[in-house]
Amino acid sequence: MRIILITLFLLCRSAVSIQAQRPNVVIIMADDMGWSDIGSYGGEIPTPNLDALAKNGLRFSQFYNNARCCPTRASLLTGLYSHQAGIGQMSEDPERPDAFHWGTPGYQGFLNRNCVTIAEALKTNGYHTYMAGKWHVGMHGKEKWPLQRGFDRYYGILAGATSYLKPQGGRGLTLDNQPLDPPTDPNYYTTDAFTDYAVRFLQEQKDKAPFFLYLAFNAPHWPLHAKPADIAKFNGKYSAGWDVMRQQRLARQQKMGLFRSGTPVSARDNRVRPWAELSAGEKDSTAYRMAVYAAQVSSLDQNVGKLVATLKERGQFDNTLIIFLSDNGACAETYDELGSRPMALINEPDFSGPVSYGIGWANSSNTPLFEYKVKPSEGGMRAPFIAHYPDGIKSQRGTITPVKGHIMDLMPTILDLTGTTYPKTFHNGQSITPLSGRSLLPTFKTGNQPDPEYMYWEHEWYGAVRKGDWKAIYHLKKETWELYNVITDPIEARDEAKSQPALLADLQQHWRDWANTHQVFPKKSQ
Repeated sequence: MRIILITLFLLCRSAVSIQAQRPNVVIIMADDMGWSDIGSYGGEIPTPNLDALAKNGLRFSQFYNNARCCPTRASLLTGLYSHQAGIGQMSEDPERPDAFHWGTPGYQGFLNRNCVTIAEALKTNGYHTYMAGKWHVGMHGKEKWPLQRGFDRYYGILAGATSYLKPQGGRGLTLDNQPLDPPTDPNYYTTDAFTDYAVRFLQEQKDKAPFFLYLAFNAPHWPLHAKPADIAKFNGKYSAGWDVMRQQRLARQQKMGLFRSGTPVSARDNRVRPWAELSAGEKDSTAYRMAVYAAQVSSLDQNVGKLVATLKERGQFDNTLIIFLSDNGACAETYDELGSRPMALINEPDFSGPVSYGIGWANSSNTPLFEYKVKPSEGGMRAPFIAHYPDGIKSQRGTITPVKGHIMDLMPTILDLTGTTYPKTFHNGQSITPLSGRSLLPTFKTGNQPDPEYMYWEHEWYGAVRKGDWKAIYHLKKETWELYNVITDPIEARDEAKSQPALLADLQQHWRDWANTHQVFPKKSQ
């Protein structure tokens, strides 16, 4: 009997040891951040903490999101195309709860019950699951909230945007399942608070079980709210203007190998004047808006450093996969040349609307790519993507991979890494849609793997499909198609639809077949 008990004890201790060795997973998401804003993707904004992750990890040069906040988050959390998860258009809005319930499964405005989240899946495998930040995949009814979709702890905003300085009302804060009063601390700042709660959740965990943390910043999404000390670092730095900034960023990108030598910047948006044509007052005011935006990015990076320091202090850094990305390209809303809303609303605590930095700077944030958030152009949906995992990414440290990744690949990658089984049924026997994404672990290990044959998108009356080097863009309202070779022409300046009719026909047919089998149709008429 004694031998049996000793054997059982050793087996149990071994099982606990194996459990403790399973990797932790951290996903850090920026909100409305451009392709080239951080240093490791060519930006001049100092981002030493993110750049350190890139230097010792793996960067993707062709990783794609869904071009907008909530469809991207739906795919990230579920491993599905966003329509399969119920959010083909937008998520529920605080002021208009039914605006995006279009009466079809692909456009209901919240995560459906035919999908599971990363948190729900990992909990079945013994993981603790934490989230801090922006949810934006359903808010009206607690059954749609983070704790009801697999997270043990949550602090953040359920809506898509808020004041950084005083979240309130329908855009206010929630702790676990409890709405909170607006913060009274005059130094409150969402970027800091989200990180502080993420750190707190980790520190409050008493056992050695692995954890999953989803830290979804609202930075640098509008409104332009930043700490004065951070703004001071950038005041006057952008007086040379957007034309100069774009060329400087591109030169750095070419030097680090993100783009081929000779790649030009995309054409300046035709709604934006050359910087030299602005008046002195216009230059001063819009340069200040960019300084505030840069301060928001800088604060995000500082908080990444705070989280990394916590992981190192706890001895968890080497065994943690950290993924950093942005949910869409730079935001040009509300499509004003010099920035929307009066300057007086910058850092106004009670304002949470789109006071922004304007089309000219959004154009620069995506250097050298074309267009912005919402659009299926490269500037709308090509994401900076860093994967850092000391115990798992070794030979690829500091490299850039051309492998094509899709936002829905995160779920299968994490399941593969953690040895977690994707369920066929969940939510009291509800059938679960099979995964659409694929694991990127082969790329993490070797820097290479075969690309998916086709990749698809649809949002806001635009469709897109990519095969190999080619991408077709569908304007649903006009029923017209464009075709680009995004390797030789990453700025999408040469439409080759007429010169490649057979290729375009193939892409059109595959896109329609995908749309008709992935809840993209039927949809609400315009």
